[in-house]
Amino acid sequence: MPVSNSMSDSLVVCLECDALHQRRALAAGEAARCIRCGAVLYRHPWLSREQVLALVVTALLTFVIANSYPIVNLTVQGIDNSATLFGSILALWNEGRMLVAVLVFATTLLFPLIDLVALLILLVLVRRRHPPPLFAPLLRFVQALRPWGMTEVFMLGVVVALVKLSHMAHILPGVALWAFGALTLLLAAIVSFDLRSLWHGVGRSDPS
Repeated sequence: MPVSNSMSDSLVVCLECDALHQRRALAAGEAARCIRCGAVLYRHPWLSREQVLALVVTALLTFVIANSYPIVNLTVQGIDNSATLFGSILALWNEGRMLVAVLVFATTLLFPLIDLVALLILLVLVRRRHPPPLFAPLLRFVQALRPWGMTEVFMLGVVVALVKLSHMAHILPGVALWAFGALTLLLAAIVSFDLRSLWHGVGRSDPS
């Protein structure tokens, strides 16, 4: 027997133990947990969809800046040198470290960019009363892709490397380094947004 849309919207299934629960309204930041196994069923995000959309657009602009300017400027024995992230990836490739170059490119450039663009599309489509068929596959794709974005790991590696090089060369942080720092904070805020709330909000205006 098919379940009506109103009934399916009011029910939620635990992904861990398949227990069925009645969906309840939550305050911002609250999470509903399964009464059987304690797994998180769904959350009410701190941020509204409009706020997340603004963060995504800002993150995309910051992403462009971070990849257009040098990360750091080094001066060693009077010789100046600067490097962008893409230039560093090319250097790894030319040195024969193809696997490392591909991993760095994928986790710091490709995956974060795809994540942001796909989320931007989702946030636009969720406002439509009848989103196109690609909405559900795209939502699942973004959920599967998120663990592979490692901008924060890259930033930590850069900071460690700069500390180690500080006694060997004069280091001047570039525009891209500050942009990557800002991008890391923006991505942390964006990733905290529960994507499942987009599915529940299809065809609805954002109540918050």
